Amino acid sequence: MLKHLLSPVQAGSISLKNRVVMAPLTRSRAGQPGDIPRALNVEYYSQRASAGLIVTEASQISRQGQGYAWTPGIYTDAQEAGWKNVVDAVHEKGGRIAIQLWHVGRISHTLLQENGAAPVSASAITAANSQCFVVQEDGTPANVQTSEPRALSIEELPGIVEQYRQATRRAKRAGFDLVEVHAANGYLLQQFMSTNSNVRTDAYGGSLENRARLTIEVVDAAIAEIGADRVGVRLSPNFVAHGIADTEADAMALYLAKAFNERGIAYIHIAEPDWAGGPELTQAFREQLRATFKGTLICCGGYSAAEAEELIASGLSDSVAFGRSYIANPDLVERFAAGASLNKADRNTFYGGEEKGYTDYPFM
Repeated sequence: MLKHLLSPVQAGSISLKNRVVMAPLTRSRAGQPGDIPRALNVEYYSQRASAGLIVTEASQISRQGQGYAWTPGIYTDAQEAGWKNVVDAVHEKGGRIAIQLWHVGRISHTLLQENGAAPVSASAITAANSQCFVVQEDGTPANVQTSEPRALSIEELPGIVEQYRQATRRAKRAGFDLVEVHAANGYLLQQFMSTNSNVRTDAYGGSLENRARLTIEVVDAAIAEIGADRVGVRLSPNFVAHGIADTEADAMALYLAKAFNERGIAYIHIAEPDWAGGPELTQAFREQLRATFKGTLICCGGYSAAEAEELIASGLSDSVAFGRSYIANPDLVERFAAGASLNKADRNTFYGGEEKGYTDYPFM
């Protein structure tokens, strides 16, 4: 019996019909040119509308914020219109949907940047052993080592905040129920947070409070556009990929959780680090996080339905997000409810392509 997992829950001002969340999943299938959500994406998301909440694949807030070919954006009129088609289709089926707002920072390449510019970051430090996905000059796609970034000047940071503000404004116009600020997985905001990727000596570097500053400014800009009760944030404490090695990861997450609690945001979405090779979150950290943040907590970390039920029953999380199982099972909620077996995801079709491995997984 999954009485907790399949029960309703509130996320800020948005009522969710169950606690099964579709995790953000990069699939690299946006329409070209222009990285525009298209009919294929509409079908994919609407197939999964029985989720309590869909969090879209990460969507770049500017050309500068892109680190992978064929990912959708939310900074042009055409992209906004494409996303509106997705939102309308999900709402028609009674679903709820949030868009994840993304700036990759240094996890990019000159091939993806306007006029071959260098990617940007907190500091001019290349992400060790990190790849991004590009279309090479001969037209073939490839995973390549990220380019060396340049440090953003302090004068540029209001412009970064403005990119998030404009993306939130577009998301609101497109009809999204919520926006999720992507402050996880080693991308730009986490590059500012982490002790090893931020060696700045200005107001955005040094102390934990300074390293958190940009993330809080971005969240405040989103709140100003759509309301705190419709803003979520994704964090990944102790994440170790993309060159991140933060010596104050737990302290940073708890500092931000307190700041977000004071602002009354809808939810915090924790990407647990063990899938990327990081240490498991400790029970003590989970309890501190729960005590610090009174909004909805979503945890994501390779859970089974039974494990998710147990975590929610313990009170340490309100909802659980599922990733790979949502790739292969558009009717995941119905399968959980019926105790049915799950389709297995085909890794070879995770990124790029058309219907195969995207909209052709069978329903029960």
